[in-house]
Amino acid sequence: MDSETRQSSEIRDAVLRPLEETGLSGFHWRIWITAGMGFFTDAYDLFIIGVVTSLLTPIWHLTTLDLMLLNSTALFAAVLGALVFGRLMDRLGRKRVYGIEALLLMGGAILSAFAPNLWLLLVFRFIVGIGVGGDYPMSGIIMSEYSNRKRRGFLVQAVFAMQGFGLLIGPAVAAALLASGVSDATAWRLMLGLGAIPAGVVVLLRRRIAETPHFLLGARGDAQGAARVVGDLTATPTSAIPSVKPLSSSVRVLFKNRRFLLTLIGTAFSWMFLDMAFYGNSVSSSLIMKALSPTGTLLTHTLTSMLIFLVAAVPGYWVSALTIDRLGRKFIQVMGFAVMAVAYGLLWLVPGIAHQTTEFLLIYAISYFFIEFGPNSTTFVFPSEVFPVTVRGMGFGISASTGKFGAAIAAFLFPVLLISLGLSGTMALLAGISMLGVILTLIALHESKGLTLREASQEALLEADAPSLAQSASH
Repeated sequence: MDSETRQSSEIRDAVLRPLEETGLSGFHWRIWITAGMGFFTDAYDLFIIGVVTSLLTPIWHLTTLDLMLLNSTALFAAVLGALVFGRLMDRLGRKRVYGIEALLLMGGAILSAFAPNLWLLLVFRFIVGIGVGGDYPMSGIIMSEYSNRKRRGFLVQAVFAMQGFGLLIGPAVAAALLASGVSDATAWRLMLGLGAIPAGVVVLLRRRIAETPHFLLGARGDAQGAARVVGDLTATPTSAIPSVKPLSSSVRVLFKNRRFLLTLIGTAFSWMFLDMAFYGNSVSSSLIMKALSPTGTLLTHTLTSMLIFLVAAVPGYWVSALTIDRLGRKFIQVMGFAVMAVAYGLLWLVPGIAHQTTEFLLIYAISYFFIEFGPNSTTFVFPSEVFPVTVRGMGFGISASTGKFGAAIAAFLFPVLLISLGLSGTMALLAGISMLGVILTLIALHESKGLTLREASQEALLEADAPSLAQSASH
């Protein structure tokens, strides 16, 4: 590392130190609600489709293929959205891009509510999915880059925990509409259209957020601007600070450096394994309820799903948020995957349990708690921390898109798997996927609790390689 690079590194550490060491303040909570409301909307939009497809099936005479497409279109679109927005935020900056994904969520929800046929509904759900995918890297990274060292895990996870309220409100809205006497033809449109409200609320808030000091320092070399933002947030006096050497923003660093590549494999494929297990049973929860209780009504199934979310999923998010900075990301992820594997394994191995409603729902609820407590939370926190600032959006985008690809595959195939393998056989498949998550986490991911964001992201490796990377890029 040459003297210029060393001096730039020291300046970055000095400028960011007040932000890393400050306590929780009002600006943390403002960013949390601004980012978190997007995840509330994401969860509502993704999970309400399971009820909508149940209502639309007799109205539009949907086939199994139609159901597979409706359940998975937004998730396939999220694969693209995460990649596009991840790269845009690295190239253009967090501030210039933030809020566009919320506009897509709002517009897609409104258009979906007025869809006249299946094919246009699929197009509008694709727009929603682009917004959902974009929201993952944008909100996670902005919260991470504004957080302090000791409570970064809590703050990032608290953003993601808003998904739990979306999981709860989605079935609640569906149950209220189903019980109100509103016709099914109107109810499904209202369910989809209501997703525009929370998205619209946060559009203006997101456009007003200042550029993060991490991005100003790493991508722009603007130490004075970064110090000004940090000073405004932490009431720290600032003085004249020279510009620093920007870091490489070439995506190749994620693949040429073996440590970054191993980390990327760990964050991407653990997210994929989690989403294959999670979205398969969540998006198709109404199908699972029907398999358990074939004579039950859609309202009964929806209320049952909501009860499971209330007693298992929502507490799981917040227990994780409150303990992640003490227990660590890696420990929580391994434990969550392991309990998922055991829970799904019991549903597979114990004869007849799939037909014992109380026992099945108890195990199903336990698996939900540890999904939310474990890998569904940590697979979001890890990529917001472990990549250098100039490729953080792309690292997160690749991780999220890989996860959403797994989710889309699961949602697409889950109705067929339930028919061909039965409930027990499907749970055996989910148990195996969960065990793969345990193994990968142990091999590929390093603990980041208590570290500064620059330490957690191993940014010093990028600084040390800056001259050679710049030289290779010129060729």
